[in-house]
Amino acid sequence: MHRDRRLHCELDRACMNRLYIRAIRSTILGACVLGVMIFVSAGTVHYWQGWVFFAEFVVASSSVGLYFAIRDPIVLERRLSVGPTAEKEVSQKIITILLLPGFIALIVVPAFERRLGWAPLPGYVSILGDILVLLGLFIAFLVVRQNSFAASTIQVVEDQKVISTGLYAFVRHPMYAGTLPMLVGIPLALGSWLGLLGLVVIIPALMWRAVDEERFLRNNLPGYTAYTQRVKYRLIPSIW
Repeated sequence: MHRDRRLHCELDRACMNRLYIRAIRSTILGACVLGVMIFVSAGTVHYWQGWVFFAEFVVASSSVGLYFAIRDPIVLERRLSVGPTAEKEVSQKIITILLLPGFIALIVVPAFERRLGWAPLPGYVSILGDILVLLGLFIAFLVVRQNSFAASTIQVVEDQKVISTGLYAFVRHPMYAGTLPMLVGIPLALGSWLGLLGLVVIIPALMWRAVDEERFLRNNLPGYTAYTQRVKYRLIPSIW
């Protein structure tokens, strides 16, 4: 019996170690990709807006990942499964593919503006953009802390229940609502108005994702339909 218990602990420890390695690998890879998008596109490392945004995004994301690695590894595992290949619904695969170029544009377009030598936005606008990015990341952190079922993909797991408290008492999709200030803030932080054009792709795709997610949850999560009747708005109270 003691041997079985010890073996179970060793297996759990091995799973946790694999999860930590996966999280570290994902963090390093993400930081490298972000750095390439910013500084290779800009054609220079002399880009203070790029460095401030890069530092805050990597540090904030890594801190959130570390928090959940310690407090709730299952949440971390759910958040690490991301992208079109991780989605099981065909519609969500398409939506994720549509979101990707819009997100890339938010970063690459401002960086190319820097390469071309176009006049950047005033420094205070970039600082405002950095604040919006941090605000969006903080809201995302609160959402995941309030709802441990908040995966990066659309899914329903065993024993999942409807979360209707906290930010979920105001809008049905607080994660997406919190993403909005971050999306607006990214090109501003990088010193560009033009980069906001990426939102032309992102906002419709994000709205489609929210509606399609609700369709899935109504069909697969008991109590979700009643929740949508109590909480009327999806992203912005009194608007939509």
